[in-house]
Order: sequence, then C-alpha cells, then structure tokens
Amino acid sequence: MRAVGAHEISVVTTDFSWQPSGVIERGRDLGRVEALLRQFPVVALLGARQVGKTTLAGAVADGRSGPVHRFDLERSEDLAQLQDPMLSLESLRGLVVIDEVQRRPDLFPTLRVLADRPRKPARFLVLGSASRDLLQQSSETLAGRIAYHELGPLGLQEVGVGRWRQLWRRGGFPRAFLPRSEEASCTWRRELVRTYLERDLPLLGVRIPPATLGRFWSMLAHYHAQTWNASELGRAFGVSDTTVRGYLDLLAATFMVRVLPPWFANLAKRQVKAPKVYLTDSGILHTLLGIETAAGLERHPKVGASWEGFALTQIVARLGARADECHYWATHQGAELDLLVIREDRRRGFEFKRTSAPAVTPSMRTAIADLGLESIDVVHAGTRTFTLAPNIRAVSCARILDDVDPL
Repeated sequence: MRAVGAHEISVVTTDFSWQPSGVIERGRDLGRVEALLRQFPVVALLGARQVGKTTLAGAVADGRSGPVHRFDLERSEDLAQLQDPMLSLESLRGLVVIDEVQRRPDLFPTLRVLADRPRKPARFLVLGSASRDLLQQSSETLAGRIAYHELGPLGLQEVGVGRWRQLWRRGGFPRAFLPRSEEASCTWRRELVRTYLERDLPLLGVRIPPATLGRFWSMLAHYHAQTWNASELGRAFGVSDTTVRGYLDLLAATFMVRVLPPWFANLAKRQVKAPKVYLTDSGILHTLLGIETAAGLERHPKVGASWEGFALTQIVARLGARADECHYWATHQGAELDLLVIREDRRRGFEFKRTSAPAVTPSMRTAIADLGLESIDVVHAGTRTFTLAPNIRAVSCARILDDVDPL
C-alpha cells in the first residue's frame, strides 16, 4: 500500500489478482489526524486490519516538512530495534510512526516520558488494530497526552454515491471494494477472515481456538441487526452466557462488530434494554453468510438486515457521530427506532428501509412524540428524497451526502 500525494490514497498489490480501479480519497480522515497531531504529542490511529491505516499514515508523513521515522512492529528488524525503546526513540525528531502498536503495549510508558519533554521535539503517530479498551495501558499511561482517531472502512464520501451498490455488496475494505472482479473481492474477504482468526487474534494474546471463534462469528452473522440475546446464542453454541459475551466483546474490540446500545427514555412504557448487534462491514457479513454475487444477495433472507446495517454505517459516518452518541430505541409495545443520534440537546432519528416507496409508520410518530425528535429520516433504496409528513423525510441512499447534514 502506498500514499499518492497529500490527499489521495491508492492501494497497490498483486494478491489474489487484485487490481486498483481508481484512487480513493480520505481527505477527511487525513485532515483530522493532522489536526490532532498539532494538538497532542501522541495520536493513536485505530481500526481493523487492512482498513487502510498504514496508507493513511503514509499520506500524513508525505505532508510533513520535517523528518519522518517509521517502525512496523510486524517486522522483526523493527521489533529488535525497539528492544530498548528509550535508547531508540529519544534522539528522534519530527514524526515517529509506530505501526501495529498493540504488539508492544510496554512502549506506552516510554512514550509518556517522551511526550512530556519541553518543546515536543517529536510527535508520535501509533497505529493499532485493537480498540482503546484492548490498549488499556495507553489510556492509563498517556492520559491527557494522547488523542484517538478511528478509521473505518471506505464509505460513500470516499467512493462516491454512484457506487453505493458495489460498496454495499463488497464492503469498505479497500482491497475488497476495488478489484476488477467479484471473484477477486470474495477471495480477498475469505482470506481476511482466515488470517484474522488464525494470525491476528493470536498476536493479541487471544487463546480461543480459531475454529471456535469462527463458528461464533458465522453464527453472529445470522443475528446481524437483531437484539442481542446471550442466552439464545449461548444455547445454540453450547456455552455459557458470559462466554458468548466475551466472544462478542472481542469482535467489537477488534472493529469487526458494532454493538449499538439501547436508549432509555423516561416513559411509562417497558423499553428494550439489550443492545443490537451489527457486523461492521457488509462485505465481511456477506462472506460469512456465503453470499458471493449480487443475485445471491437479493435472494438471501438477510438482505433486509444487511441493507439496514450498511445504511446505518453510512449515516453515522456522514453525521460524524461518536459511538456514545448513537443508540436505538424500542419498546415492548412494538414502537422502535433503528438509530437515535443525540448530541447535546439535539435528537435526530433514522429508519432504514430497503424499498423505493417508504411510508410513515405508527412507530415513527410514536418516536417523535415520546423522544422529542427534531426529525426522522427514512433512508431507502430509491432515487429521490421527499417529504413524508411533518418532520419525516424519505432520503435516498444515493443522496445521503447532499440531503443529510452533519452534526
């Protein structure tokens, strides 16, 4: 993978007959990381394996006027060089990039000492394939000195709304989205699943057998967009509730699963208190479900759930919403809202319907009244955006970037 220019990112590889079909711009993420580096001595760029962190770091480095030093902790030479991290890092100036930092969490105390030096002679960009929860030592050691930026898969802003169907089908990992053939995309995704289970998780210290976690991950794909039920999954998998919750937490901490928490309003209604679970990337979801073609996706019973998760991901990215601002809402009486986004005193609701002719439902009216929403947007698969009722719109997926305002 390599960076092209200051704002354009291209991926070049020969694996699985993969060929690039264009240049992917990630200027929004690039600008955010650069801004954080100006403010904090240490910035952590986190995201799933192969999502493009190294490429983005290369673009950041290309934009620097001073020296840049790179360490890839998957390289034995770089690991050996950092056996005495203070000796190796103290003399460096400019930008220091450390890739796959989760392999050496013991580096964080050294980074704290270096971050506290007067005049900040070096800034540190650390890349990790595990969430800050798994990198707990970074939060504890570098409190007040580190900022985090999570890099997700490619979205509509990067690939363009005209290719949303391809993005939905293949997912947003660059090497899955850009191949010339569907076969090459499917092959790459299958290999990603295999290497994630057999290599990446053991490097994080995970001792769960790959076959066990693989079966759980595939089973979870069939529960995509449903309310989490640990007892049901535990019985189906033959393990305890706490065991399957541990599996879920691991997939979430490595950016493969989104756990959407419920919102509790102060209402005289019984409300659902379990989270909903989505696989983060639609292409990986389709691989785990055995879907390899557009026709196969259309015929699959999970096509509606797949669409919901895909559209939800695009809306969250467009809004620029943080994880703690995103919820869903449901009552035991049947009212529900797919996505509730809360920032300060603003409350916006979203529904996701795989249809070209969405309609207002009683649940939507209940959600507006009970939750005090300023609006509900119903994201659909048609081509037009139009008003359904006061404060309720039908928004075309192809017009998300034009018709949905960021927070």
